[in-house]
Amino acid sequence: MITLKTSMGDIVIELDEEKAPISSENFKQYVRDGFYDGVIFHRIIPNFMIQGGGFMPDMMQKATRETIENEAKNGLSNEKYTLAMARTSEPHSASAQFFINTKDNSFLDYPGQDGWGYAVFGKVVEGTEVVDKIEKVETGNVAGHSDVPVEPVIIEKAEISE
Repeated sequence: MITLKTSMGDIVIELDEEKAPISSENFKQYVRDGFYDGVIFHRIIPNFMIQGGGFMPDMMQKATRETIENEAKNGLSNEKYTLAMARTSEPHSASAQFFINTKDNSFLDYPGQDGWGYAVFGKVVEGTEVVDKIEKVETGNVAGHSDVPVEPVIIEKAEISE
């Protein structure tokens, strides 16, 4: 289990290390490294998802490790409260950023709209009410980015509890 201690409450995540071993290990390594401590949920789109894991409150992007292989073909679906790897239009471009689906987004499943989809690797098991609260924050445009919370929603600490 991974706990994201956010400025709006705790979100507890269970990883699916069997179906998404690469994404799960990648996420755990970022947690072990303290990478997520102090980053924000920088993109929030109601009735879709909340995205975090890459930007500081001042919208400066953090440097990441190498990108990982896309595991979207693992049979897991982008259902409400599942965790998936964020990526660019390049299928194998995921690194540290992730998103939590706030509704069933099966159109993101493999093969998706681009032949790949977005790799689900975990689910929220406690703190769904925190996800719901984050989804409702006011957003605007900041530093050339849209859907950014007006008041930063900070991941203060991410911890692994075995």
